[in-house]
Amino acid sequence: MGLEIRVYSVLLVSSSDSFAETMRSMLPANRYEPVHAVRSISAANRMLAEQTFDFVIINAPLLDGSGLRLSVDVAAEKNSIPLLLVKNEDYPEFFERSVVHGVYVLAKPLSRATTAVALAWMAASRERLRLSEKKVTSFEDKMKEIRQVNRAKWLLISELNMSEPEAHRYIEKQAMDRCVPRLQIADEIIRMYSS
Repeated sequence: MGLEIRVYSVLLVSSSDSFAETMRSMLPANRYEPVHAVRSISAANRMLAEQTFDFVIINAPLLDGSGLRLSVDVAAEKNSIPLLLVKNEDYPEFFERSVVHGVYVLAKPLSRATTAVALAWMAASRERLRLSEKKVTSFEDKMKEIRQVNRAKWLLISELNMSEPEAHRYIEKQAMDRCVPRLQIADEIIRMYSS
């Protein structure tokens, strides 16, 4: 990845327009784009149903709830990093109830420096999540290939009376001779003998 600069999408959830404007001023467009702001949990849920955000920053309390459930739900989706901002006196309770779900919680009021550090932590978490997503996708692709190759082997065994080692060798040799992935050979065999 090197010196690549990532751009993060942000959803601000706050009943305070001044908070949203202050946060926007701390989110330069070259690092945070797009930045959307909504005023309620229900509006946030609608927005989250339509698109995915890297960061969801929730300024509690909101017009229609504390924001705790929303932050936990965002964390459970596993593709967004939630930050819940709560009153200083509410911090211990909100922290205890949300930390086990992977929610970042900060006490208000926030300084610009604290906000910058929080955004850096969230970026690090998002990148770690991105790597995990790639590994899961790679694992799922490998499992799909294994299933398809096994299915193709069984078709060769049943249709051409090959042994399991012969079917395996056949698929491997076809893939090597034609310089194509085993999955492509397996898909061709499945199409040929399944119709």
